[in-house]
Amino acid sequence: MARNRKQKLETLRPSDVKPTNQKPLIDIPEDEQWRIIQQSGILNTIADDDAKKATQKADLQEPVPLAEEILDAALYIIPLSFLLLLLEILIHNQYGQTLTLQKGLDRMVSGVPILSVFIFYTKRHKNHRVVQALLFIIANLAGTRMVWLLARGSWKVNMRQIPPLGTLWVYAVVQLHLVLAVLNLAAVFAYVRWKGLQRYF
Repeated sequence: MARNRKQKLETLRPSDVKPTNQKPLIDIPEDEQWRIIQQSGILNTIADDDAKKATQKADLQEPVPLAEEILDAALYIIPLSFLLLLLEILIHNQYGQTLTLQKGLDRMVSGVPILSVFIFYTKRHKNHRVVQALLFIIANLAGTRMVWLLARGSWKVNMRQIPPLGTLWVYAVVQLHLVLAVLNLAAVFAYVRWKGLQRYF
């Protein structure tokens, strides 16, 4: 039964259909078409959309308010301050020293304001090439110095320098662009290999 139906249907390829010279069902003159377009206001909405996009681009390029910059900096300052405290606790435990509350507060009171100012200004200008170069140099110096101290430094020097160096290194790597961060890690790895410090890690 289905086979019979298929045979009865006549199908034509588009190339076999002959064009007809019939008039369209609705024939609107060109001037009437333009009048309808003008009345609908469709062309005005396109112009309005272009104007809105231009103002949005201008809004994106406006400077960020100071309050927002302070909040952005605080989102980095708080965890890095805790990282500084954590490294302080860990280095004291590594060498069997007790970190009293007074010693910890002294280190935090002197370290956090300096760290805060450094974070605020480097975060504000993070995308400038000069700042990226400065952060790259800082990351290389802090990373290599910290690795060398952990391998060969005396315990008193390590207790003084490792927590701020570690915090500074982590922050610099986080703020670097990806390529520079990978280059920094490769440079520190190359330094470890060059100095023969790999047996300590």
